[in-house]
Amino acid sequence: MVFDCSHLSIQNSDDYVYLYSRLTITHLCWLFSLGVTPLPSSLSLGSPNCRISQESKTASIASSSEYPTARIFDSSMATPEFAQTDPEGIEGVRMTWLNWPRSKVEASKCVIPIAASIQPIRPHVDLQILPYAPLRCKSCSSVLNPFCRVDFTALIWICPFCFQRNHFPQHYSSLSQTNMPAELYPNFPSIEYSIPNYQNPQNYNPAFVPSPIYLFVLDTCMIEEELEFAKSALKRAVGMLPDNAMVGFISYGTQVQVHELGFSEMSKVYVFRGSRDLSKDQVLEQLGLGVSGGRRGIQKGGGGPSPMAGSGPNAGINRFLLPASECEYALDSLLDELATDQWPVAPGNRALRCTGVALSVAVGLLGASPLGTGARIIALVGGPCTEGPGAMLSSPVAGIVIFACAIVSKDLSDPVRSHKDLDKDAAPFFRKAVQFYDELGKQLVNQGHVLDVFASALDQVGIAEMKVAIEKTGGLVVLSESFGHSVFKDSFKRIFEDGEQSLGLSFNFGDGINHGAKGNLKTALSGITCGFCGTLEISCSKDIKVQGIIGPCTSLEKKGPAVSSTVTGQGNTTAWKMCGLDRNTCLTVFFDVSSSEKSDPAGPNPQLYIQFLTSYQTSDGQMRLRVTTVTRRWVDSTLGNEDLIQGFDQEVAAVVMARLASYKMEMEEGFDATRWLDRNLIRLCSKFGDYRKDDPASFTLNPCFSLFPQFMFNLRRSQFVQVFNNSPDETAYFRILLNRETITNAAVMIQPSLISYAFNSLPAPALLDVQSIAADRILLLDSYFSVVIFHGMTIAQWRNMGYQNQPEHKAFAELLQAPQEDAQLIIRDRFPVPRLVVCDQHGSQARFLLAKLNPSATYSNAHEMMNTGSDVIFTDDVSLQVFIDHLQRLAVQAS
Repeated sequence: MVFDCSHLSIQNSDDYVYLYSRLTITHLCWLFSLGVTPLPSSLSLGSPNCRISQESKTASIASSSEYPTARIFDSSMATPEFAQTDPEGIEGVRMTWLNWPRSKVEASKCVIPIAASIQPIRPHVDLQILPYAPLRCKSCSSVLNPFCRVDFTALIWICPFCFQRNHFPQHYSSLSQTNMPAELYPNFPSIEYSIPNYQNPQNYNPAFVPSPIYLFVLDTCMIEEELEFAKSALKRAVGMLPDNAMVGFISYGTQVQVHELGFSEMSKVYVFRGSRDLSKDQVLEQLGLGVSGGRRGIQKGGGGPSPMAGSGPNAGINRFLLPASECEYALDSLLDELATDQWPVAPGNRALRCTGVALSVAVGLLGASPLGTGARIIALVGGPCTEGPGAMLSSPVAGIVIFACAIVSKDLSDPVRSHKDLDKDAAPFFRKAVQFYDELGKQLVNQGHVLDVFASALDQVGIAEMKVAIEKTGGLVVLSESFGHSVFKDSFKRIFEDGEQSLGLSFNFGDGINHGAKGNLKTALSGITCGFCGTLEISCSKDIKVQGIIGPCTSLEKKGPAVSSTVTGQGNTTAWKMCGLDRNTCLTVFFDVSSSEKSDPAGPNPQLYIQFLTSYQTSDGQMRLRVTTVTRRWVDSTLGNEDLIQGFDQEVAAVVMARLASYKMEMEEGFDATRWLDRNLIRLCSKFGDYRKDDPASFTLNPCFSLFPQFMFNLRRSQFVQVFNNSPDETAYFRILLNRETITNAAVMIQPSLISYAFNSLPAPALLDVQSIAADRILLLDSYFSVVIFHGMTIAQWRNMGYQNQPEHKAFAELLQAPQEDAQLIIRDRFPVPRLVVCDQHGSQARFLLAKLNPSATYSNAHEMMNTGSDVIFTDDVSLQVFIDHLQRLAVQAS
């Protein structure tokens, strides 16, 4: 039997020390948790799917006065050790299959979809930033890249996508094989262009730099203690914003209050009724920003340009949006005076909270900002929306249908909707609320603005309804129990703070890049971590079509020959809008092979090409274009599966299947995710396994596939598939993060990592199995959303007796401290900040660990484990070994 649950063998102690020193704790424990679970002994860390090429060629670009050249970074910064721990590389692209089947029929037999994950603005130390515009193909608009054929004599380059012959411009006249621009070097498949941020050269104002806008929306329908926590967080956030960042503030409860920060004489507020839907034009009219309210162009003369001056301006918006340096004191004073909502709440009723109307007003206000200005609505929500029209209303101004946004009635006796209610269509507010937020999301996308939601409440607040707007705009979401909890406080701070662990959404890094050569290059590049108003375009070789994208983006409905008739996620296009993106934003692109032919007369080992064009605006207003071009190989799978097998990426495939299953659960009524995953896993093992028909004992899997069944076992048991005991808000929260996080992070969500700590040994990876529990061990579990430190019974007793405080038991104190330090390393590098759970064996919170472990010891076979010292899980779920046994039996029977 191949699946014998054997440990991964490390060749020597140096190998262990090397791995431990090079990998973060998260990567280390996750990588080894894969190895120590069911695995053929032939798989090693050097297998094709576990590493990328270590070849790193150094290119020197001769300086030329004839055409722009690129600054070359020190190649020593990209060490082979770094490459081994960086599977995405400079491209930021990973694919389920490195080699693609030639025909559509053969592609369907691969079972796992042909898909690619891409991090559009992933920072990398070798990334080149070129201060000039790219050269585009005059036929298909793809950009010059290393895979173009170049005629240096005639100064012509041939596009690899459409084979169009393009002439180099005049300033490339000195181009030669020894004097090439950076975009033609093969070790720069990803490159970035810094583009002037003007659209109309005649109206271009070089002194104008668009400043990002941060519009804070605060819920006041909560107890005073919670409101104080939220206000303190807002004060710290405003203090960390760049001086030129534009800030606005809206508070709401039963009514919506828009605060005019620019009115210094007194506190001036515009109040909107919370029970009435408002269109964008109505909001602007009531705020004095409409046509009749004096909407006008840029005022010329006087001093320098206003921070909000630019294209399509509304000068009156400066009354509500002020630079952080000018409004920090006024906003602090306003927050000090702000009290909880004073509207009376009848006994047995919920507070009247008009979240949807508040967000509508916020979107309408930002609609008056200059076109192309990046903006974020940052909403702090403390409970469910209960106020707002309960039926569809027709807007007399816009002539469009607007829907109610309440998610639950005011009566406390009516529970908030559950998954069972949604399945039975017994949630009267749900569909209308989703339609409302869908329309809101479309309006935000048209404006290029982002919706971020920070929800802190013991009850549900409506994340399930808001999900569509958050994902369409690429917004962030954090779900916690209280505004005073570390999950909210640390996550909220991490958005605005400066540092390697921050998201850098407010970091002004223009100077860091411009002067990167003088300082620390890594520090300069680490600032490129966020973007506004982004778009992604994809160009493909012939016979490749794009089905769609699952992730935080919106289809721009750009038709073309590369658009597939099959739609997955955001489809029917080759261009997508990404209003907000950061360094961890990851999209999953699904492809179709459209060719019906099995062979190609083009030649042996023909290549296919895909180009990703990501344009975005940085925090300091610069326009960037990231060009990533990748190549893969066509293979004829009718002659054998070996090429396909060697190019299978198990980690990417598991994440793609998880995202696709979650998408189908939301979009297809009555979809059985568990049955779908099982059926596809059986087909995959039947296709690529080695066995004698009807002989389960003969079944073996190639090392390139051996971890995939384990991934599917954990995915079947995960919160993405099993929604029981989770609220719709929690399920929506989990799926939002699954769809937007990196492959490594998403893999940890599916299959957590486990590290064991014991006396006289280094921290060691442990089986994700109940048998790993021992009385004299400490276990550290990382499931992405929570980090659990689990003390064995003996360890807990010694700790309670205070042995760690005695000098002669220093080793015990160090043992207790080691998992705490490693847990902090995990927490420090992650957003949202995970929940830290410290528990003991047989304690109430031990369930956070037991729920993730393989139930190899249950009440039915507890007598077999009496002498092992491990715990017992009371469940009827099958164990991994039983799952594998059934898989082998069904795979060898499949026709």
